Amino acid sequence: MTATMTAPGAVRRAVLGGDGPRWSRPALWAVLVAAFALYAWDLPGGGTANAYYAAAVKSATQSWKAFFFGSLDAGSFITVDKPPLALWVQALFARVLGFGPWALLLPQALAGTAAVAVLHATVRRAFGPVAALAAAVVLALTPITVAIDRDNNPDALLVLLLVSGAWAVQRAVAGGRLRWLLAAAFLVGCGFNAKMLQAFLVVPAFALVYLVAARPPLLRRVAHLAAAGAVLAVSGGWWMAVVDAIPAGSRPFVGGSTDGTVWDLVVGYNGLGRILGRDAPGGGPGGGAGFGGEPGAGRLFNDVVGGQISWLLPLAGLVLLAGGLLLGRRPRRDPQGAALLLWGGWLAVHYAVFSFAQGTFHPYYTTALAPAVAALAGAGTVLAAALYRERRRAWTVPLGVAVTGGWAFALLARTPGWHPWLRWTVAVAAVVAVAGLLAARYAPTPRRLLPVAVASAVVAGLAGPGAYSVAAASTASNGTNPLAGPSAGAGFPGRPGRAAMMPGAPAGARRGVPSGAPPGMPGALPRGGLGRGGFGGGPGGGVDAKMASYLVRDQGSARWLVAVSSAQSASSLILETGRPVIAMGGFTGSDPAMTVAKLQALVRSGQLRYVLVGGGFGPDRGSDGVSAWVRAHGTEVPASEYGGASGGSSVLYRLEAS
Repeated sequence: MTATMTAPGAVRRAVLGGDGPRWSRPALWAVLVAAFALYAWDLPGGGTANAYYAAAVKSATQSWKAFFFGSLDAGSFITVDKPPLALWVQALFARVLGFGPWALLLPQALAGTAAVAVLHATVRRAFGPVAALAAAVVLALTPITVAIDRDNNPDALLVLLLVSGAWAVQRAVAGGRLRWLLAAAFLVGCGFNAKMLQAFLVVPAFALVYLVAARPPLLRRVAHLAAAGAVLAVSGGWWMAVVDAIPAGSRPFVGGSTDGTVWDLVVGYNGLGRILGRDAPGGGPGGGAGFGGEPGAGRLFNDVVGGQISWLLPLAGLVLLAGGLLLGRRPRRDPQGAALLLWGGWLAVHYAVFSFAQGTFHPYYTTALAPAVAALAGAGTVLAAALYRERRRAWTVPLGVAVTGGWAFALLARTPGWHPWLRWTVAVAAVVAVAGLLAARYAPTPRRLLPVAVASAVVAGLAGPGAYSVAAASTASNGTNPLAGPSAGAGFPGRPGRAAMMPGAPAGARRGVPSGAPPGMPGALPRGGLGRGGFGGGPGGGVDAKMASYLVRDQGSARWLVAVSSAQSASSLILETGRPVIAMGGFTGSDPAMTVAKLQALVRSGQLRYVLVGGGFGPDRGSDGVSAWVRAHGTEVPASEYGGASGGSSVLYRLEAS
């Protein structure tokens, strides 16, 4: 009876909230519904998005060994170049729902929506419901966040884990409870198993805010941080330790590494290689300028990245300055000061690393910066109200609006042919907001001008990113390098109508290949499958539908359908045929995963019958001599045998166990 009586109250509390203004919880639900709509609209239209990760998910549904290792193929010859946590989530969805776009992309949309909710809860604890709602809206409408939450890259899960870690750190700072700090360390460690060292970019901010602002005495705070470091090491390093402890002959080669170990992948390709580029051990080609522009302080504002993340970056910087003015003399345990230190540290570290990294840098990495920008924008609503009440400092509020509106106008002006009315709307709104704020504060005018000024300020700040976000939601996922809006840079759009079609885009971008991109870079699998251009069937892919059908018919008892040079061909074949395919050179075709001895053993045991050689990249690695051995000992399969076109750059060879 009691449960029956209290159930309506529980529902009412969940919908309307139990404390704070009555509008707060319904407004949050409205934002969450809108966010999920942006992230989940027409998900099946996105196909399999990034085919590289999609192939690994499909393989994980066929083999628990492939599931654990994050293998590209169900035979577990080679892994993808990331830890498998995000793949595990998608693979579990696929085992329940069946493999397809919903299984790949629904968990991404759910993770993005959950991150908005967690950020709202975190900001609310320090700055109240208005700031929390503003932060939730900004995160939901960050263009690159919308794009990545509609894609199957691991960044959506990474952001959720890091924002949840910030929530736990804030609880630890406020209450001095070690368990919350350990929870934050655990969550960041899980982030490491989603995207390795990028997850650790929040650690300096988390540690600093606990050391400075937490309740316990200094020595106990230091001890707590040491304990959190141990939890971080265990939760982040357990998978790496287990994999590297398994003999190399009993596990797949770790993709992206130079020696087949996760440790080398962490410190090389996914570690120092991202920071130092080709100068780092295992760093490989830089590629950063080809994807996200030249390194430097202005990278996040350039033609490629600016429209993805920078709309409110100037405002975030101004909020930090204003916060220093208003909160600088408060006690060290002041919750608002601690929150600014937390989000400001998050912003500073990510900005520095993303701006100056010499290695491969994709614009979508900046989605990890979005929670800090959103939280600071939300905090700015409270700080702006405080500044505006002080007559001598009130001018700083219209200044912030002017800077934000001016930068939005500049970003929109970069694509003058895309909704040209929008930038003028932003300009007019900014002017009205600035004039209204100044008049309401300094001139003898009616106070009712203030709501009009505030509404205009919101339009000036959010119309641009909102339009980019809607554009991202109305476009299918573009796979390897998701982008939002009409970016005019050389991003690597996966589908027409984006940067590839914009006037002034580099020639490489118009072909769907970024300037400076490594050869063999996989992208989105076209809806038509193999043999229709794009990923798998385009130049360099080397496999058409007729060859794929021939290989399936003649696979026999072999474990792998065929060995190909890189993930470009392997991923599309795995998705098209559902059979294991060896990517001898991994993601870019340059991994030393295949050797002559290893190939001989696979052929001798009958596990592999066909090898595709050529395409200008892949197993031609000098001393390895894989391609030379195949040509010397294999039998060339003429194109006429499987009904394909002759004269291509790739040649199929049959290898007999004898």
